[in-house]
Amino acid sequence: MQDRKSSKYKIVAIGGGTGLSTLLRGLKNYDVDITAVVTVSDDGGSSGKLRKELGVLPPGDIRNCLIALAEEENLITKLFKYRFPKKGGLSNHSFGNLFLTALTSVSGGFDKAILNASDVLAIKGKVLPVSLENVKINATLVGGEKILGESKISKIKSAIDNIELYPKNAKVSQSVIDSILVADCIIFGPGSLYTSVIVNLLFDGVVCAIKKSKAKKIYISNIMTQVGETSNFTLSDHINAIIKHTYPEILDAVFVNKGKIPKNIMDRYAKEYAVPVKADKLKYKNIKIIKKDFVSKSQYAHHDFVKLSRAIFNFLRG
Repeated sequence: MQDRKSSKYKIVAIGGGTGLSTLLRGLKNYDVDITAVVTVSDDGGSSGKLRKELGVLPPGDIRNCLIALAEEENLITKLFKYRFPKKGGLSNHSFGNLFLTALTSVSGGFDKAILNASDVLAIKGKVLPVSLENVKINATLVGGEKILGESKISKIKSAIDNIELYPKNAKVSQSVIDSILVADCIIFGPGSLYTSVIVNLLFDGVVCAIKKSKAKKIYISNIMTQVGETSNFTLSDHINAIIKHTYPEILDAVFVNKGKIPKNIMDRYAKEYAVPVKADKLKYKNIKIIKKDFVSKSQYAHHDFVKLSRAIFNFLRG
């Protein structure tokens, strides 16, 4: 860890989906140097259509992170969030996705498009795709069946045994490695265990950099299980899956919710066979378990970004 008197915390947040953007909304309110490392394996929805039709990397998760780190809610930010009506040629596309796709062509690359979009939105921090290669993920289910593609994996209802990159030798962006090596804190999640968190850890370069880094490593557990990916998973099951795909000493701390979820929200999740992640006893003595109320006051069992970011900084300040 660096001398806190001479510099601010350098935090690398690794993930995707709504979980990562929620985390970023909290972190940006602190005097920190933020780098978001974002998955690029999405092949569904608007991102999937643009990927298939135009051959671009999926912009959806990148767009959400850019919006989350924007300094203020202005017209441009609102435009990035805008989604076209579900009819016509632009059905289900968001303006932000189309903007990043066009900017990729104009700028000469996806990484340059993100830099230009970052300037337009005046974001606090950096958003980096974990790779600039056209990657997908391949899941092997407990029964041996193989499923290719994030959109298909997210819909399965069978337990996952492991996931792999396709192609396996896909390279991580050098800027991602550089950010990890100088980080004071690396955060995994919250987000879908396999398709948002572990997928980023399948790149050899990422894991090698994490091993070399002196940063504190934190995993933020989801509040609820997810059908298919983590059906009936306890906290231990989540940690075991991460370690299985990486190495035993990858985590220093795990944040898990102990806050109460309103009954009406619990009932709605129960219809989707989702239950709160149970904080059972871990067999890894090197991992510190931090239990706090992280539940937001929204109509979903999501993390409250204020509670979450406060807990992270309390942990770092020790």
